[in-house]
Amino acid sequence: MAARPVSRMLQRVLRSSVRSSSSGAPVTQHHHGEPSRTAAEGLSRRRQFLREHGAPFSAFLTDSFGRQHSYLRISLTEKCNLRCQYCMPEEGVPLTPKADLLTTEEILTLARLFVKEGVDKIRLTGGEPLIRPDVVDIVAQLHQLEGLRTIGITTNGINLARLLPQLQKAGLSAINISLDTLVPAKFEFIVRRKGFHKVMEGIYKAIELGYSPVKVNCVVMRGLNEDELLDFVALTEGLPLDVRFIEYMPFDGNRWNFKKLVSYKEMLDTLRQRWPELEKLPEEESSTAKTFKIPGFRGQLSFITSMSEHFCGTCNRLRITADGNLKVCLFGNSEVSLRDHLRAGASEEELLRIVGAAVGRKKRQHAGMFSIAQMKNRPMILIGG
Repeated sequence: MAARPVSRMLQRVLRSSVRSSSSGAPVTQHHHGEPSRTAAEGLSRRRQFLREHGAPFSAFLTDSFGRQHSYLRISLTEKCNLRCQYCMPEEGVPLTPKADLLTTEEILTLARLFVKEGVDKIRLTGGEPLIRPDVVDIVAQLHQLEGLRTIGITTNGINLARLLPQLQKAGLSAINISLDTLVPAKFEFIVRRKGFHKVMEGIYKAIELGYSPVKVNCVVMRGLNEDELLDFVALTEGLPLDVRFIEYMPFDGNRWNFKKLVSYKEMLDTLRQRWPELEKLPEEESSTAKTFKIPGFRGQLSFITSMSEHFCGTCNRLRITADGNLKVCLFGNSEVSLRDHLRAGASEEELLRIVGAAVGRKKRQHAGMFSIAQMKNRPMILIGG
């Protein structure tokens, strides 16, 4: 397997851990005056190093343009307890039979495979991931994977306040909460269900438990909620939020219309009129967000500019759908079933070759918004945001 060379420091840590764990009895080792360590301490040190520095990166997850895909999004379910206008059609969508969805063990098998190859961040999505009964157990088992630094979840927030203490204890490290309006009646219109106050309760529970920033995802649609931009940003004055304004994107069944799109630049102009001191923050290389902050405010705000200014050049994301298909691009309609190969008894090496071939076919960038709107693709709920 071709992979990034292992650093000398990582080699020393790995060798040290192997020596420590090769016997159930304590092993005395002296490293420049360090005290002896038990086998458990050696394994703990190895796990901590991998969390901080990452595992060697695999060629299977590196595409033909040199992009290393270290971020995996796994959809846990196609089901949701809301019916957001931009995510699914009002009449709902045909759901995959339960037997064709990934089992818990299949999810964990694929997660282990990707983490061994260099993935250091996994985000659990849906549908609504928090309606899956074993979501806490899945987080706990992911937390044991050496090299995985971040476990995040994207949720509509309805069940968050109730489950978050358990999720935090299991190892959940990052939260994105979808909220497209601060007006309860408008909330019901957008999501076609009640629940505004439960979402707000979830946001405050996340803050109470120390998550910072708590990311709030807001899909901005002209004629619906673009008049609330200032209200959302005002929340960041006293709360550790990262309010993320997302450009309205076309997916099957969401009746996307260019006239509903509010571009990043238009939103930014609106905010600068109110807060001319708004300043841009440095971006991480693989970030999808353009992040800003108002001096003196506790939180920040971001823009996800998929339509007006794509960020394909630094994309490091892969997606696995609830039915086990690998998508290398959110806006691409090319998929490969990892589930079918798993159930056919494919070896780890065979799975890696299948993944590597799919990653190798990833295009330099996705099509323009009008082409995407005409392209056959899944509804967002069946992809996993």
